Amino acid sequence: MKAFVPTGDPAEPVVLADVPEPTPGPGEALVKVEAFSVNRGETFKLEKPAPGDRPGKDIAGLVVQPAADGSGPSGITRVVGHPMAGGWAEYAAVPTGALAELPDHVSMLQGAALPLAGLTALRLLRTAGPVLGRRVLLTGASGGVGHFVTELAAAAGAQVTAVTRDAARGARLAELGAAEIVHDVADARGPYDIVLESTGGQALPRALARLAGRGTLIWFGQAGRAPATLDFFDFFAGPESAVIRHFHYLDADTRLDDDLATLVRLTAEGRLHPEIGRVSDWADTATALTDLRDRRIRGKAVLTVS
Repeated sequence: MKAFVPTGDPAEPVVLADVPEPTPGPGEALVKVEAFSVNRGETFKLEKPAPGDRPGKDIAGLVVQPAADGSGPSGITRVVGHPMAGGWAEYAAVPTGALAELPDHVSMLQGAALPLAGLTALRLLRTAGPVLGRRVLLTGASGGVGHFVTELAAAAGAQVTAVTRDAARGARLAELGAAEIVHDVADARGPYDIVLESTGGQALPRALARLAGRGTLIWFGQAGRAPATLDFFDFFAGPESAVIRHFHYLDADTRLDDDLATLVRLTAEGRLHPEIGRVSDWADTATALTDLRDRRIRGKAVLTVS
């Protein structure tokens, strides 16, 4: 089958190659991939790939071979899947615990845009706890996670301030329910009950300074790729006794398939709107990757497999 393999070359991070078709394990279904999306974090990993790495975590397609142990979808079923690797290919072996059925009125493109960003947003807000009536500051809001967090949090009654340097993205986040858009963390007016921080570097201490006393900052990424430096005594200027919590989306008490099904249901009901910044044939994957890395794509880049 055809699949993308990393090169380690920033100018052409992946190439299309012939590789063996995967052999599913007992608890895995074989999925014929019809669309996949890329995440900016995956572009970072492609810079220094390990031997045998095969990228691809967000897919949608058809189950063409159900799991041998009887778990998961049976027969030819439309699904969205979240394998840990290998999704940028014609076929992928996906654990049935990382699959959810996709109804006919949710497109493959929408399905492929859901998994990593949607799971992160859903589980991040569960970690934050009840947000009804609470002031929430969201940094790094331009990407897919920021989109989903804004829409879900606003629907749950939060007053969201979203930080994005892109005016067009800011306008879209306001349409999704953000109460306020700022273009720099320094412009955010606190205090906030909850800070959701994904940038790192100087943005983290600046966001922390806008947290209310005994508030919670959840650190869920470092997109700026710079470590943060904190000063113990700065907490006394406002966020006294605050909590800083590290977050990893796979460290959750809920099942992937259940949470994927929740995201699909919200999309099917028109309550969640996956935003696709680019749709192209998978021959354009290398271009999409460099554009995503360089922030030239707003919304998900979804590629069709043909």
